[in-house]
Amino acid sequence: MEDGRQSEDFKDRMEADLIDSFDEELEMELDDDRLAALVNEAGGEGELGAGGDRHQYFRELFRLQHELVRLQDWVVHKGLKVVVLFEGRDSAGKGGVIKRITQRLNPRVCKVVALTAPSVRERTQWYFQRYISNLPAAGEMVLFDRSWYNRAGVERVMGFCNDEEYEEFFRTVPEFERMLVRSGIILIKYWFSITDEEQHLRFTMRIRDPLKQWKLSPMDLQARVRWEQYTKAKEVMLERTHIPEAPWWVVEAVDKKRARLNCIHHLLSQIPYEDVPHETVVLPERVHNPDYIRGPIPREMYVPAMY
Repeated sequence: MEDGRQSEDFKDRMEADLIDSFDEELEMELDDDRLAALVNEAGGEGELGAGGDRHQYFRELFRLQHELVRLQDWVVHKGLKVVVLFEGRDSAGKGGVIKRITQRLNPRVCKVVALTAPSVRERTQWYFQRYISNLPAAGEMVLFDRSWYNRAGVERVMGFCNDEEYEEFFRTVPEFERMLVRSGIILIKYWFSITDEEQHLRFTMRIRDPLKQWKLSPMDLQARVRWEQYTKAKEVMLERTHIPEAPWWVVEAVDKKRARLNCIHHLLSQIPYEDVPHETVVLPERVHNPDYIRGPIPREMYVPAMY
């Protein structure tokens, strides 16, 4: 009878752990709930109301994340080197899709790189140098949350580079990316596209939402002022760096949920993968030493149980 109760308790705890895993995604979705509430307060229509069936979204997201785990296994098994660039305007949803891609993956295999502004020393180096140090080794995936294309976007619009540096970037980047591909790197480039109205809405929500105000920097505010300049810079960038070896893929991102699903689905389609055979895992019996006595831990060392 005692063994039966222990078995039932263990089963309940396993189910609770599984539910907790799913709740990780639900916690992130609270952002969407808060956004919808703020929009409704303003008399508009929340994205959740227009974004399709919520349950369908979760089912498909979990299915795609399972496929990402299979892809991860294949990348390690075959020693592949994968680089994915995420570009787009501020608030376009790049960070949201990166979170969903990495959520179930091993951070030692799938790494996110989001570089800050270059240091004084880095500004004297070859422009691509600080990005090269973050490229993957065999069996790794690297996701760049913004990349070397900063020079074609924010640096151009904000005047952080001169005309000569700007033109040198466009002369160099196609060959640089061809070199990466020739070296065996799988290079995938995404541009997240939103409308003027949608960015205005998302910036307004960030101003009103205390949990998101940190996302608005002075540079972001200038992005609103210089919308048309950013548009022109984007058009030039796509035209001059869309090469057969490393083409651009545009993700329509006004609907965040559809953008996430579409991007992940497309990413999976870009790297053929198969199931990797795994040996059956057998949990070994724990060794019990009759002489072992667990030492006491002072009560004051414990975190207060407030919940």
